[in-house]
Amino acid sequence: MQIDKISFNDISIFHPEEEFSIFHKLNFTRTVGGREWLRKFFSEPHNDLQKIRGTQQVIRTFMEHVKDWPPDISNGTILVMEKFLDYALDPISEAPASFNNLAYPWLHGEDYSMIKYSIPHFADFFRGTKKIAELLEGLSLPISIRIYIERLEGLLKEEPLKKLADAEKGKIAGRGQVLYYGYHIRGRYRSNILELIEIYSRLDAWYSMAMAVKTYELSFPTFIEQEKPLVDAEGLYHLLLQKPIAYDLNMDPHNNFLFLTGANMAGKSTLIKAVGSAVFLAHIGMGVPASKMTLTLFDGLLSNINVSDNIAKGESYFYNEVQRVKNTVQKINDGKKWLVLIDELFKGTNVQDAMKCSLTVIRGLIKIPNSLFILSTHLYEIGEELKAYPNISFRYFETMVDDDQLKFSYQLKEGISNDRIGYVILRREKVVDMLEKL
Repeated sequence: MQIDKISFNDISIFHPEEEFSIFHKLNFTRTVGGREWLRKFFSEPHNDLQKIRGTQQVIRTFMEHVKDWPPDISNGTILVMEKFLDYALDPISEAPASFNNLAYPWLHGEDYSMIKYSIPHFADFFRGTKKIAELLEGLSLPISIRIYIERLEGLLKEEPLKKLADAEKGKIAGRGQVLYYGYHIRGRYRSNILELIEIYSRLDAWYSMAMAVKTYELSFPTFIEQEKPLVDAEGLYHLLLQKPIAYDLNMDPHNNFLFLTGANMAGKSTLIKAVGSAVFLAHIGMGVPASKMTLTLFDGLLSNINVSDNIAKGESYFYNEVQRVKNTVQKINDGKKWLVLIDELFKGTNVQDAMKCSLTVIRGLIKIPNSLFILSTHLYEIGEELKAYPNISFRYFETMVDDDQLKFSYQLKEGISNDRIGYVILRREKVVDMLEKL
């Protein structure tokens, strides 16, 4: 599924401040390498149902074993190993009884301390990877994953690595053992160990995905194969909210355009981002924040949510809005299935101009039956002119005002909202009083 950098940020998959991103919330990796593989998985949503279902299968399988996942390997473990493999170590002799090895602790004291400190970390790593291989042995996994498990098992059969994997924790102390393992790790098996670290990093990323689905009780969506786009979700919510309100949403070729209205803070943007992020997570094989979700494979996802001006280029907010719409039209006019999310179109111009521009854009977009569109707006007036189009559905979020106190139900209702609460907020926050006293 195609998705550009703007859309990644708009639906909060990634975020300049990472703690506000969905990636951050779902990141349960234990190592930097695992985190980078997880980022790669999040950066490349699939365009193939077989890959999506394969990833779902992997995550389901891992979910059954996350409670037994070995605690031996931490990011510190990997850092010590990598530092040792790159360290400018004085040579160790292959012959245990050589003068060099017998005198190594005294002739090369600093290097010997480095070896002695590092070897237990290698033992932890091999012990942990052996445990993972045993957990996953014989399980139903895609061949693309089995290859890594089999390679891991094969490498751990090498004598020095096998001995370390079988060694009891804290039992590697003698000079002979320390130098034996140091020699083999730095020699013949160096490249094998780097390969093992890379394999473990992938496994760490899949473990993280399984932990996320299990921890947040996400549900795996069902993909159906058909030419026309579909999103049918029950109990859909936004993953980043602490106390989310769930929605039911159905979009198909018969109502492929959702015209969304409601006051500020009523929940329009949250709904749009909830749909976008759920569809995205479905396309990387993850579970989604919904009680149930059925959808088709989408070729791409495009958003127009957080547009900004560019002073350095002399580009206004409105100009960049137009450019984003232009880019969207160019991309989705290819007969493929797209999900298009637009929040408050044409905020950068006056109301009359915005109404005319919005109507023009909507009338054009509804000619594209192979895509689904969600568009939020304050310009409820244009809704009357759009009711003639049978494929547009109208939903709104209700706002109730009681003695300047705002109440939001955050529930989708059928129809068009004409709520205006800007002045209420201005008055409630005492700004009106402050201005009158100037």
